[in-house]
Amino acid sequence: MKQRGPGADRPLSRRQGAGEGAGRSEPAPAKPKIDKASANDQALDSIIAADKREALKLAPVSHETEARLDLYIALLREWQAKTNLVAPSTLPNLWTRHIADSLQLIDLAPSAKRWADLGSGGGFPGVVLACAMAGKPGARVHLVERIAKKAAFLREAVRVTTSPGVVHLAEIGDNVDRITGPVDCVTARALAPLHQLIGFAEPLMRKGAKALFLKGQDVDAELTEAAKYWNIQPQLHQSRTGDGWIVELTSVERRG
Repeated sequence: MKQRGPGADRPLSRRQGAGEGAGRSEPAPAKPKIDKASANDQALDSIIAADKREALKLAPVSHETEARLDLYIALLREWQAKTNLVAPSTLPNLWTRHIADSLQLIDLAPSAKRWADLGSGGGFPGVVLACAMAGKPGARVHLVERIAKKAAFLREAVRVTTSPGVVHLAEIGDNVDRITGPVDCVTARALAPLHQLIGFAEPLMRKGAKALFLKGQDVDAELTEAAKYWNIQPQLHQSRTGDGWIVELTSVERRG
């Protein structure tokens, strides 16, 4: 009979088993992490690209202007994360809701090179007009904005797009009559009721500027209210980009 050696009754260790790793279950492969923020950005990129194609059908521009507008939109999306420049709900429709809406003003003042945009905010229509005016001799767009953060954005937008914009950080009523040099057209979008806008623009209109104010569906009520304070003969143009209107004024006179 064979003698059992020392430790013969002890169980086998893992290294003594039938091969390395015997009885061990392999860990499941790790699932790739999905960056939801990145996925959302990519989806928004696709939506904005489709919206851009529609917008440029409504308001065609040169390749040079399109390139400047691309730079502007990229900058706006970058700043939007820290400064509320546009309503977040309008981001998917930046091109139709904001860019094309601004560009349509050019057809209503085709010879205008010198613009004043009151309350420029995120740059609509002022920066868009400046992008379109770039390269034209004598072109200049005055961007009047009272909020410092937005004025800082406007300066960066003008710099990045190499557009002929001049940013004025000031209260609207305090700065309009300080704009030096002639102005062909004054505009504003989502700034104030029409009768107040006319008051802001009146110093420039006295010097020959035409006014183009972007307004919404309640334009009739605003015109009625404005007529209490001003003698006006408005011409209305329906917006290409929605249910809004553009109020064109070539002269105004205060009542009383």
